Amino acid sequence: MIAIKLHKHLVNFKSNCGFTLVELLITVAIVGTLASIAMPMAELVVQRNREEDLQSGLRQIRAAIDAYKQAADEGHIAKLVGESGYPKSLRDLVYGVEKIDDPKKSKIYFLRKLPRDPFALDTNVAAEQTWGKRSYDSSPDSPHDGIDVFDVYTYSAGIGLNGIPYKDW
Repeated sequence: MIAIKLHKHLVNFKSNCGFTLVELLITVAIVGTLASIAMPMAELVVQRNREEDLQSGLRQIRAAIDAYKQAADEGHIAKLVGESGYPKSLRDLVYGVEKIDDPKKSKIYFLRKLPRDPFALDTNVAAEQTWGKRSYDSSPDSPHDGIDVFDVYTYSAGIGLNGIPYKDW
């Protein structure tokens, strides 16, 4: 008698331990819905981070270009007659230029490291090659490379979260 009651109890216990197919399907549907909501949010966070890196990189390089120009205008670095006073390449900002007013001929450095364009796809390309460069002689509407670097821009054709194309930042 005790064995029969124990057997009935174990049978009832086994049938109540697992999940039914309906419960599993509902759980999978809920998890799928939550994942479909979370993925666009994750993509938005990644895009926002890349945009922040782009803004930071542009700000750093532009500040260094302006500091170079100021140093040239103040006579601390060589500037030939007819030259704009802007750096000839982005490398000059990192590797420095010789101070002409220093008898020891030490160098002035404007950047510790040139930031990469965060939207550049090829990671094997040097950081200098990831940026588009506008020379002093080119117009803002159609920037092109030249004998100096007046400004930088990204090659990315994307549009920012603010609705402005990245190349116009």
